[in-house]
Amino acid sequence: MVGPRTRKYLARRPERQCVAVRHGASHEDDRSARRRLRRKWCLMSKTQDLYRVAKTRIPGGTQLLSKRPEMFLPDRWPAYASRTSGCNVWDLDGNCFVDMTITAIGACPLGYADPDVNAAVKRVIDEGSMSTLNAPEEVELAEVLCALHPWADMVRFSRSGGEAMAIAVRIARAATGRDLVAFCGYHGWHDWYLAANLASDRSLDGHLLPGLQPTGVPRGLLGTALPFAYNKPDELDAIVARCGNELAAIVMEPVRYADPEPGFLEHCRATATRLGAVLIFDEVTAAFRTNVGGAHRRLGIDPDVAVFAKALGNGFPIAAVIGRESVMEAAQQTFISSTSWTERTGPAAAVATLKKLEAENVPEHLVRVGTALREGWAQVASKHGISITVRGLPPLSAFSIDHGEDSQKLSTLFTQEMLARGFLASKGFYATLAHTEDHVRRYLDAADGAFGEMKRALESGKIDSQLLGPVQHAGFRRLT
Repeated sequence: MVGPRTRKYLARRPERQCVAVRHGASHEDDRSARRRLRRKWCLMSKTQDLYRVAKTRIPGGTQLLSKRPEMFLPDRWPAYASRTSGCNVWDLDGNCFVDMTITAIGACPLGYADPDVNAAVKRVIDEGSMSTLNAPEEVELAEVLCALHPWADMVRFSRSGGEAMAIAVRIARAATGRDLVAFCGYHGWHDWYLAANLASDRSLDGHLLPGLQPTGVPRGLLGTALPFAYNKPDELDAIVARCGNELAAIVMEPVRYADPEPGFLEHCRATATRLGAVLIFDEVTAAFRTNVGGAHRRLGIDPDVAVFAKALGNGFPIAAVIGRESVMEAAQQTFISSTSWTERTGPAAAVATLKKLEAENVPEHLVRVGTALREGWAQVASKHGISITVRGLPPLSAFSIDHGEDSQKLSTLFTQEMLARGFLASKGFYATLAHTEDHVRRYLDAADGAFGEMKRALESGKIDSQLLGPVQHAGFRRLT
């Protein structure tokens, strides 16, 4: 049964109106379209109604912090999708947007609802995706992953990146008989990682998400997760000097915002080998963007264990922990098991995704699209006198706005103005095969108008009056 508020939401009739401003529209047409959208936003909508209900039923409103509307445009962001295709998203009110954000948080490198991947999944659904017996696709997927990464011998599967990282750390601890983990980068929500903030609630601030509280993490894990900064081998050396022989693993992303400085990954590899610790590469975000397989293949450094998720299944839940037999066999000495890891749709989606990534040389396309967008950001920002810094690998690009205490307000204004022009947009962009040159051109035309509004707001000193709602959140915080 559903509650009265949800019944009221379900009874509303959707509006079938696209808010996108047509390509080539005049500035006055553009302003007129945005005025119409502002009036529409003043009305109750199915999308906003449902999110108000969600915040009373779901702690934090959503299952993933990165999909929380307050991270984009509080009270205005279209929180729910009714359907998707390619790089288009329709909200519950029938509005169509081009998604130029971190598309599906990086889970769909082929674009939304890819027909080849969907066909593979539909086939195993029709044949039966779950039974008392095992899925043959998991063996095929294990063979494909080990063929892509010849240093790896064995594979375990799960369904999400965070749990796969927890599995990898458990295996490393079982294989070495040690407890401590040195790490850099962001690696999920599990106790082993958040334990770093038991010593100081700012220990993780430099590792993607600030403000992560270790509430609920056992105090007994204090001192078991030891952070060091990327490209700072001296910080890893300091950890080794204190407790090197107690390290079970060195955990890190081989690359995220930029390629490593010369010698850094080599130093981490040599340190792990010398200590007898397990070198774990978190490839959840980086893999399949610049090459087919883990980014470490391109960089020429092999770990002992690598973890994949996100792009692996093009939106279907699947994660993989691959590794050397000498390490992975330890999975039989500790209990790692889950019913949902045995269903067929995840492995079937992953096999289809990997075939298409390779057959169509998708990483080359992602690099090309991402590079074009980065260059466009720089040109548009320079034209309007907005100071930005662009960072990230081309397929995983982002920019920051460098205007002091006005930066977050300007970021909110950018998202607001781009939404009015028919684009889901933020300061980050994950390229997909579905993004074309035309999408980039239309996006940059819209961004030209949005940056113009930002310039006028700055010059007038009235940024607040241009915002239709609160300023977007940064990092983790409570909603209420």
